[in-house]
Amino acid sequence: MRKIEAYEDAAKIIDQLLEKRRYSWRLKSINWFDFDDVKQKIKSHIFQKWDQRDPSRPIERWLNTIITNQLINEVRNHYKNFARPCLNKCPFNGGGDSCLSCQSGIQCSECLAYLIWEKGKKRAYNVKIPLTIEDHSRELHANEDNFLDIEGISIKLHNEIEKILTIRQFKIYKMLYIDKIDENKIATILKFKTTEKNRKAGYKQIKNLKNKFIELAKKILNEKDII
Repeated sequence: MRKIEAYEDAAKIIDQLLEKRRYSWRLKSINWFDFDDVKQKIKSHIFQKWDQRDPSRPIERWLNTIITNQLINEVRNHYKNFARPCLNKCPFNGGGDSCLSCQSGIQCSECLAYLIWEKGKKRAYNVKIPLTIEDHSRELHANEDNFLDIEGISIKLHNEIEKILTIRQFKIYKMLYIDKIDENKIATILKFKTTEKNRKAGYKQIKNLKNKFIELAKKILNEKDII
């Protein structure tokens, strides 16, 4: 076996190792960024790191380490762009599709973060990028991290809502959607009570306020260029 010095000498080995991973690429629903694009991106990364390899060690081991790490990064980056916010360490995620905050008990647009994701995900999923990673890696890289900035959009939405609500209403809004305080604790803080049997204190008041906040958020998202 001839000694491998230059990147070009390892081209065949790199292609073989990458092809062995083709069936491990699970994000097939992202139709503008397939495994062939992933391959080109990883090959470019290997080329940039070529001078960091240790020539005394087996080239396959070094290449496999880079390929594995880059595949993990690509899955993580795309997953973060499209996954619902409930999966991003939400304290009310009850597992599966269940939500400990939404009155329905299911992850839905009763949650502002979910509402923002729901409003923007259709556009994100329908985006078609007529570029290949081989020819326009810079353009694609610029787009892939900015499909839906839920945190940034949330801040803009909070600011718009604060302009409309009363000081007391925004205090409750902040506890619910910014501080993510449990509703029972909010009811205790605000000294809410209930006369309904088998109902938690403040159930009706908080329910009505949440409905008001969600409708206001929908109106702002529909009328203003926030997403």
